[in-house]
Amino acid sequence: MRLLWSRAVRRKMLYLWLLLIGFALVTLVLSDLLNNRHRVRGHQKPGPPRRPLQGIPNAPGLEVIVDSWDPALELGVDLAPLKSLQEDQLLFVPSAQGTNNPSQKKGSYRVLLPAANKDSRAAAPPTHGATGKAARPRPEAVEGDAQSSAVQKYGFNEVVSGRISLHRRLPDTRHPECLGEQYSESLPSASVVICFHDEAWSTLLRTVQSVLDTAPGQYLQEVLLVDDLSHHGHLKSVLSEYVSHLDGVRLIRSTKRLGVAGCRSLGAARAAGEVLVFMDSHCECQKGWLEPLLERVAQDRTRVVSPIMDVIDWQTFEYNATQWPVIGVFDWRLDFHWESNSRLQDKDSAARPLLSPALGGGVVAVDRHFFHSVGAYDPGMLLWGVEQIELSIRVWSCGGTMEVVPCSRVAHLDHHHPPYRFPDQDLLQRNKIRTADTWMDAYRKIFYRRDTLAHFIRQSESPDITERLRLKRNLGCRNFHWYLTTVYPQLYIPQDRPTLSGELYNVGTGSCADYPRGPGPQGGAMIAAPCSGTGSQHCDLNSEFEVRWGPSGALCLDASGKRAVLSPCPTHRPTASRLKWKFIKLSGQLVHQQSQLCLEAVMEGGLTPSSPRDVNTNAKTGGLFLRPCTHHPRQQWHFEQLVAPKGA
Repeated sequence: MRLLWSRAVRRKMLYLWLLLIGFALVTLVLSDLLNNRHRVRGHQKPGPPRRPLQGIPNAPGLEVIVDSWDPALELGVDLAPLKSLQEDQLLFVPSAQGTNNPSQKKGSYRVLLPAANKDSRAAAPPTHGATGKAARPRPEAVEGDAQSSAVQKYGFNEVVSGRISLHRRLPDTRHPECLGEQYSESLPSASVVICFHDEAWSTLLRTVQSVLDTAPGQYLQEVLLVDDLSHHGHLKSVLSEYVSHLDGVRLIRSTKRLGVAGCRSLGAARAAGEVLVFMDSHCECQKGWLEPLLERVAQDRTRVVSPIMDVIDWQTFEYNATQWPVIGVFDWRLDFHWESNSRLQDKDSAARPLLSPALGGGVVAVDRHFFHSVGAYDPGMLLWGVEQIELSIRVWSCGGTMEVVPCSRVAHLDHHHPPYRFPDQDLLQRNKIRTADTWMDAYRKIFYRRDTLAHFIRQSESPDITERLRLKRNLGCRNFHWYLTTVYPQLYIPQDRPTLSGELYNVGTGSCADYPRGPGPQGGAMIAAPCSGTGSQHCDLNSEFEVRWGPSGALCLDASGKRAVLSPCPTHRPTASRLKWKFIKLSGQLVHQQSQLCLEAVMEGGLTPSSPRDVNTNAKTGGLFLRPCTHHPRQQWHFEQLVAPKGA
């Protein structure tokens, strides 16, 4: 009896243990399923492009923050405070190269992945023909569509760029004198700051690799990549993973859009090098580009310098060397361009730097302490545009100098910009207004007459420039008249006399004198075109009897045979008789003094050649011609000043 009871007890105990084991197994399975579902919802995202990660072994683990940024989260180590940006606006990604402790690699950076901005590329549905089968497009058609799409997205042919090595070497186009230059062995260290927003993978990484391949290690402190809130998926975790394997490269991410000025100031605040080198995210460096810049800054810490900026073609990615000498200039609409002129050549040395009224923003090197003391970049600048002109005027006016160093060459990708280059044209105008009101004093009236959109924006709102004006006073900066007469005397100062300046309006055709121009002074045939009302057709009849055209006033109304053309205005010499005109207010006639003929507007289809020299002109386009003076309305002109800016 006791034996039967004992067996029954053991059997019950066995059932109990089996039940407990089964319950534990079920609990583990349910827990694992719940955890997997949580990982799928919280961490899984569309797979990143495989190509950028080829050749990257043992990628470290990523700590991902989804949908939002928590200010309480730890941001990393060694982050100095910023005056203009809060710590919760930053994400910091140090390089993990050279770290032996795997536990230090894991979680050493964070990646921002807003839900609305995740890369959501979906496969395009197949195109079906009449039979219902998927129609295969021709390879050349696919290639053409891909290139067109890339141009629309990035402003250049990214398909061609993607086929080019990240380590391509540019031809050495430095002057032979540069090859023998000797530089100090104790040059200051440099931090290269590269800001980017939705940059293509190939151009961004080629920029970084180009710096690493050409800058001597003893001078290159670091490369700081500053992400200005990019949305493209390849610039998220994929880029963080790539950067973690690059020695001396750090990645900083902003959680709000800063624009060029704010983004570069953020990088400058995090930089450790003695010299800041700001570089666009689509550049390629020649061998020996860094040392000449550091040498010039080391000799004078108030000196801001730029290399010669060569050009990479946006379609073919071919390299085009810029002809020396070249300086940076701007016009009265505050538009920047590089000006090449043989008269600037220093005959003693082709390797000698040139003082420049302004520098472009492609590559600029400046002492870190001087940069901060002179006010860094204006934090009130929006997105991009004009910040390089504002910095140039400020540096010159407040005790510094700017120059182009010919022994340093960096190539910059020339973008193809469609008509919607600026999504909001008002942003660019506000940057111009801010620059004009802060630095141009009474001369800002000239700017507003040539940019009527800026004038009307200024009429409705005033920029808050209190802090910049205080900085200007505290630094004891010189006025704009000093800048024009001492630094930029080649910029023509318009007289803008009433009834003798503005749009040159033709009564007979209802059109205005115009010139389809490009950047910088060129010259060519004048045409009659619809009046723009923007100030871009502004011209000025001055006391020298010259009709100066355009925002820089560097082109003069001239005559070639019987055709009215624009030619470069004389500098430092008397005005030629063929460039002199007389305006008769009573009849509205503009008389060419040398020929005593009147300027007449001829619209499309109305041109009848009156001399052999006219035969070569395009009769279908019409234009402005010299004709015997009559009282025909097409010879009646008057100057229309579109706006009347108030005084200083």
